[in-house]
Amino acid sequence: MFCLLGHRISKFRFFYIREILRIVQNLITSNLGLLIFKSQLMFSIVQQDHLTVKSELSLLNQVQEWFEQFCLQHLSQLGWSKTQLDRLNLALAEGFTNAVRHAHHALPPETTIEINIYLWIDRLEIRIWDYGKPFNPDAIAEPEPGTLQVGGYGWFLLRRLADRVVYERGADGRNCLLIVKYSQEAQK
Repeated sequence: MFCLLGHRISKFRFFYIREILRIVQNLITSNLGLLIFKSQLMFSIVQQDHLTVKSELSLLNQVQEWFEQFCLQHLSQLGWSKTQLDRLNLALAEGFTNAVRHAHHALPPETTIEINIYLWIDRLEIRIWDYGKPFNPDAIAEPEPGTLQVGGYGWFLLRRLADRVVYERGADGRNCLLIVKYSQEAQK
């Protein structure tokens, strides 16, 4: 009798454990599926555009108008505020101006600057590519409040306008200024 009772308890435990494992597996699978789905959304480009212009300050208006058109078509529909778009436009202007004035100052005006915009579900990335000599942005001293200094304000301004700013030398010999702004939803 004890053996038969032990068998029933074991059978019950096995069934119970198997049922718990099935439930846990379903939870893990569904959460994992949700996580994968969210990851795919976060790592998928929703929209992108590209512009190549010569190194001329007179083309800044063209660059800004191109960017504004992209924003009107794509960002405003996703709930990006006018303030965010204005900040990004100013950051783009500063990055483009720095590429023309500093990176390409010794290069012919025909030298191109390439600009890429990538809209992700949670952020917008602007990449400005130039052919100038690289510089170390960490070597630029941040202006002290209330003091005047020559240079450095553009880099300071860029870091205040964007959520992330990265400057790197690419393997192809170009420099890339990456400007990232996260959507208000992603910041919550």
